[in-house]
Amino acid sequence: MVREFELCPGRRVGGDQPCFIIAEIGQNHQGDLDIAKRMIRMAKDCGADCAKFQKSELEYKFNKKALERPYTSKHSWGKTYGEHKRHLEFSHDQYRELKKYAEEIGIFFTASGMDEMAVEFLHELDVPFFKVGSGDTNNFPYLEKTAKKGRPMVISSGMQSMNTMHQVYQIVKPINPNFCFLQCTSAYPLQPEDVNLRVISAYQSAFPDIPIGYSGHETGIAISVAAVALGAKVLERHVTLDKTWKGSDHQASLEPNELAELVKAIRTVEKAMGSPVKQLLPCEMACNEKLGKSVVAKVAIPEGTILTLDMLTVKVGEPKGFPPESIFDLVGQKVKKNIEEDETITEQVVENHVKKVKC
Repeated sequence: MVREFELCPGRRVGGDQPCFIIAEIGQNHQGDLDIAKRMIRMAKDCGADCAKFQKSELEYKFNKKALERPYTSKHSWGKTYGEHKRHLEFSHDQYRELKKYAEEIGIFFTASGMDEMAVEFLHELDVPFFKVGSGDTNNFPYLEKTAKKGRPMVISSGMQSMNTMHQVYQIVKPINPNFCFLQCTSAYPLQPEDVNLRVISAYQSAFPDIPIGYSGHETGIAISVAAVALGAKVLERHVTLDKTWKGSDHQASLEPNELAELVKAIRTVEKAMGSPVKQLLPCEMACNEKLGKSVVAKVAIPEGTILTLDMLTVKVGEPKGFPPESIFDLVGQKVKKNIEEDETITEQVVENHVKKVKC
């Protein structure tokens, strides 16, 4: 069984625990604190476990030339990329306000620390776990420093190779055993042919002692539900209040009705996964009683006859008798009374019958 750990206070992931669902608000809040709160409330109302943002200390994430680069995209909030990012970046006090609001309404709150200084702030903010975005998964010094904080980690794997993920595992595991990997493809929106859900199974084989999850950027909910059916124990999806809003992530995000439907579908699939033991269930008894077949006499069989296969057939019989799988066991046995053609073969008419116990 895959190891479990406590990702948030009172909430474990892995093993037989339910999938932990992260509503990734990111920067889809448009730089508006009130919208951000509405999105936290939406995540809570739709049944998500956690509302997540993205925190950057811009001068530590980008160099000067990157911040000064002209940004003329239709999604731009400023003339330069730096102006654009500053518009979308909440202050430390605003993050404290958002975390307090999330606590008040009863949903876990965290953020991706997009650079080492952002991780320092989030550690001070006392988030329950760190999310490592795909862009920092191969940033080994960052990973080591983040792991040493001692908080659980959720690590996305977009843009990475299996070899890199093995290196990530080897760096993080000795420092902090409480982490998981998410299969992820960093494209917005993500096309189905690039999702590669089979990587979830590959990760489960390669890293059997940590939970595996999925971070999706596709449209719709079907692929994410399939990821849970494959065993994803943490699921992250971007969310928005309106896909037509300015911003490159909105198109690959779920609106409230979609998020609610995703959560509902995941919980249904988790129930449906059930037990690996195959057996006749109580809910099947009515159908079995009505349509389950029995061994019946194909011809009239006199008392004392040794049964042969050509004397027997299988039909829905009244009363119930030997089940079809017993037909070969009946061959060679003696009957102790006359059996009419089309009569059910029951235990009472077979000499010295010992009922076999099913294992």
